[in-house]
Amino acid sequence: MTEETPKPPQLSPIIIHLLKGILFRQQQPVLWNNLLSLQSQVLDYVKIIGLELEINDTEGYAWLKQVTLTEEEKKNPPPRLINRRPLSYHMSLLCVLLRRKIVEADSSGEETRVIVSREELINLMVIYMPEKTNETQTSATINAVINKVADLGFLRKLKNDTENLEIQRIISALVDADWTADLNEKLQTYQDHAKRTT
Repeated sequence: MTEETPKPPQLSPIIIHLLKGILFRQQQPVLWNNLLSLQSQVLDYVKIIGLELEINDTEGYAWLKQVTLTEEEKKNPPPRLINRRPLSYHMSLLCVLLRRKIVEADSSGEETRVIVSREELINLMVIYMPEKTNETQTSATINAVINKVADLGFLRKLKNDTENLEIQRIISALVDADWTADLNEKLQTYQDHAKRTT
């Protein structure tokens, strides 16, 4: 019995996955290897539709972003294929806190994977939220925010574990770069906002 010749990597599954969202090496190892094999073809394809491919091989993630326009192009910009996603106050807050957890893990020399529990995230966020007498309602609100941030690809739910999540390092690349420079200032702003709305 002869061995089947492995199929060559196909371009379309890679493009479709990237157009839908982030490609993580850990979650899609075959597609990741195919992307690296066909990287120049992917770059050429997405360039035609006004996108750029960003790959972080160290951390193991790739995504598409809108091509940076020149000053001349900004006067008559082409339609955006990838829409900006405005984050709500609570989602912005959680993203800042997640980014800070990565900074803390890196500075302490811990493992590259950063795992957090829902309870830990709830306890972190409560400090910056308006006080409510109904703790159950507050926890439900925060849990809903956690799920939305996970849907964006910044958190990954672990298999057979409903309590713990992994912070995806792509948050460092996709969350506004200015946030990383003044995390403490932003967190103080959120805390002041919480006090004003109580």
